[in-house]
Amino acid sequence: MAAYFENSTDDLVPNALAGFARAHADLVVHDVENGYLAARHTAPSRRVGLLSGGGSGHEPMHAGFVGAGMLDAACPGRVFASPHNRQVYQASLAVARAEGVLHIVKNYTGDRINFGIAAERLAHRSIPCARVLVDDDLASDSEDIAAGRRGTGGTVLLEKILGGAADTGLGLDELAGLGTALAARCRTLSVASAAHTAPTTGRPAFELAAGELDYGVGIHGERADRIRKEGPVSALVREMTDALLAAVRPGPEEPVVALVNGLGAVTPLELYGIFGELGQVLDDRGVRLARHLVGDYVTALDMRGFSLTLLVADSRTLGYYDAPVRTAALRW
Repeated sequence: MAAYFENSTDDLVPNALAGFARAHADLVVHDVENGYLAARHTAPSRRVGLLSGGGSGHEPMHAGFVGAGMLDAACPGRVFASPHNRQVYQASLAVARAEGVLHIVKNYTGDRINFGIAAERLAHRSIPCARVLVDDDLASDSEDIAAGRRGTGGTVLLEKILGGAADTGLGLDELAGLGTALAARCRTLSVASAAHTAPTTGRPAFELAAGELDYGVGIHGERADRIRKEGPVSALVREMTDALLAAVRPGPEEPVVALVNGLGAVTPLELYGIFGELGQVLDDRGVRLARHLVGDYVTALDMRGFSLTLLVADSRTLGYYDAPVRTAALRW
């Protein structure tokens, strides 16, 4: 039996994109030739188009966040692979506004290279382009990792906040500065008790012994440098939350926005329990939980794991976060 319900490994992503575009035809347009999805409706007040993208297998990120109040376009690559620079370039041409386009890029080598090439091509067309690099993964915060921290769950929070800010008419430099500041105050930590199934082999991408957790796993199955024994979820969430708080260091009056994110095979029943534990830890530490998301937002195919994200906010950030949004995966 095949590991995935598909016609073939090569067809999995394009068939999914075609189905997504048909299911949400009121929200997105699928440019099949150039490989991107664009929003049908965005605020006329926007002076800058917002574009993101990355490997498939993380749904609903990024296609699920294309629409009013969030992204103008998303460029999906193959499973766990960067989009081609041609996709990014063509999508940028399509959604650039009077002050250009902002690329929201997760910190992976392929993404940085391909978004960078697209930006150079845009410069030749005199189209302003800036980049916000999301590097929120606490587990890869090490001097031994030359590429720096990976981009993970915090991407969703940044895309939402920057979408709200763009709808107020902020310019390119203002949005880029805001995004960079937000990324600096956002961290994520992920754990998994089982790896995702690799589409090419139908087998787990890595093995864990019974009762073990990969503490700090990446969303492409990058192994952590630490294995932790399973135990009560309260102790696990407390350890993760304290590590995140030590990294972002909210001030006495600074609230946080939290994301409790499933990596693909954790049930809503579990995620809400995890959120309850997170809230209790924040209460105990005197940190105000101002906003939250609970659910599958940045998955890793069918990995059995979850991530916690904390972003230190202020009143302006919360105002942008609360702005209306209408996408396939997020709306209020």
